[in-house]
Amino acid sequence: MNAKEMDNTLLKTYRKGIFAKFMKAIREYELIQEGDVIGICISGGKDSMVMAKCFALLARFSKVTFRVEYIVMDPGYSPVNRQRIVDNAKQLDIPIRIFDSNIFASVEHIEKNPCYLCARMRRGYLYRYAKDLGCNKIALGHHYDDVIETNLMNLFYAGEVRTMMPKLHATNFEDMQLIRPLYLVREADILLWKDYIGMEFLQCACRFTEDIEKADHEHSSKRKEVKALIQQLNQSNPFIESNIFHSMSNVNLDKVLAYYDDEHEVSFLDTYDK
Repeated sequence: MNAKEMDNTLLKTYRKGIFAKFMKAIREYELIQEGDVIGICISGGKDSMVMAKCFALLARFSKVTFRVEYIVMDPGYSPVNRQRIVDNAKQLDIPIRIFDSNIFASVEHIEKNPCYLCARMRRGYLYRYAKDLGCNKIALGHHYDDVIETNLMNLFYAGEVRTMMPKLHATNFEDMQLIRPLYLVREADILLWKDYIGMEFLQCACRFTEDIEKADHEHSSKRKEVKALIQQLNQSNPFIESNIFHSMSNVNLDKVLAYYDDEHEVSFLDTYDK
């Protein structure tokens, strides 16, 4: 496909499933303001690539003036994986900037929670690089399915009610925000788009999981367990996914034992006799 045909896949063929929901999230959660400079963080996977393409289209038509920088952080990819990102970006007509961080080497000998540490380090590098480019926001490619899976993972494995937010203020980088413009986009629609254009994107380019994936040990991951559970429940109740998603905006604080706002905990006993 040429560049125009690529645009049409999102403006026509998959407009309803992807581009319209991308736009809805931007409007509903007020993700973009006049004068924003947004660092579009591209990992090389299908999600970040379709997000980058949506931003490229939006930048052409938007009445709100904003600028984007397409950022690829190389944490230590193999030459093959790095080249695939470069080739895919060229085919999609995405002008990427690549910088190296060598994070994989930094966490290579960490035995406990290396993925958590790697993710935290990635986020920090992305914020810093984006800020140096003049950005006030970074955009990540998490989608609707990531949100509902995270809701259940927090409930089942962390024992807390917490969701993946559509936007956040950065904790350690002043005047920086994180946004998730694919918040309302279903993964199934992204997969359909990927198959339709006939491109292969990175799945997990981490050197520590490449062998695991080949051995099919990914079944042991908590996220995959939750994904399978949601799919199973969806067979008997087609509203399961939307109910999980909307539960995070339908919280009745009078019907919980306690809640906290990151600073103070409030028990139902505090107001029970008032």
